[in-house]
Amino acid sequence: MVKAKKYILDKHFCGWPKPTDLKIVEEELPPLNNGEFLAEALFLSVDPYMRAYEPRLELGTVFIGYQVAKITESKSEKYPVGKHVVGAFGWRTHTISNGTSNTTAFPGVWLLPEMGDLPLSLGIGAVGRIGNTAYFGFLELCQPKQGETVVISGAAGAVGNHVGQIAKIKGCKVIGIAGSDEKGQWLISELGFDHFINYKKPDLDKELAKCAPEGIDCYFDNVGGEISSIVLRQMNHFGRIAVCGSIVGYNCEAGNLPTATVIQDPLVSKELKMEGFVVHRWADRWEEGIKQNLQWIKEGKLKYKETVTEGFENAFNAFVGMLQGDNTGKAVVKIQ
Repeated sequence: MVKAKKYILDKHFCGWPKPTDLKIVEEELPPLNNGEFLAEALFLSVDPYMRAYEPRLELGTVFIGYQVAKITESKSEKYPVGKHVVGAFGWRTHTISNGTSNTTAFPGVWLLPEMGDLPLSLGIGAVGRIGNTAYFGFLELCQPKQGETVVISGAAGAVGNHVGQIAKIKGCKVIGIAGSDEKGQWLISELGFDHFINYKKPDLDKELAKCAPEGIDCYFDNVGGEISSIVLRQMNHFGRIAVCGSIVGYNCEAGNLPTATVIQDPLVSKELKMEGFVVHRWADRWEEGIKQNLQWIKEGKLKYKETVTEGFENAFNAFVGMLQGDNTGKAVVKIQ
């Protein structure tokens, strides 16, 4: 018998998540049925969307999330022993699945491509859902053209830095907005961003105007709130906005949501196109995004950075730290 540990949602979050909202429990897993495999977690993902989706979860269920896992036992020809999978198994150490069962999102399970010398953890980052979010969300909705100006909020996060690098690959001018000068230095010196703005400093609107004197063509929005209102007011006619998230409000109670300057005026007067998305929209092209991101990494055109927390028991701390902006690049929990 295999014993699995898992995080159970014990209380719904109210404001910032608290350690007592989740609890770790053990369960004994049954023997495999035909077509099933046993996956042992190697890396867990912590991402902002988990906070946004939490209110939809039922109490007593496994907390959501993707992981990279190794197949240690199998009765499935498609998922043989020794292979690695990326699975939406949630925060648990061991999972029995047939490729679709026991998953918390879609697409639920896929085999990790051959990574060579690259870390397997990229399967929950640049060569996985995160990379596909940047790839499809930016290219499909913003449709950037060479020479255009692109602004990204949450630019030092997992999706944001990836979007900025794709924009540079496409020949765009890139401006990143993030919360520390240290992150900004990384964006410019390591990733090739053209400009960085620290949103915690005053006069964001003036700094943005200096960096983009000819206006903004594309905006990839990870945060929402007043930052996004400022960006929209400086966009060019027929600018495109891809809305990936709204981190500014994730930890606010329902009656105390952040306010921001209305955006309808620039949307109308500049005839902007603003569209929200969930990456699963492109599930039928999932492999395309993974292959392209992996190719860019191997070619040296796309860099990655991870903030790694060790230990299954420390997943909650990694989650809250990510929500507070402690991470640079992708936040990952290493199980073993």
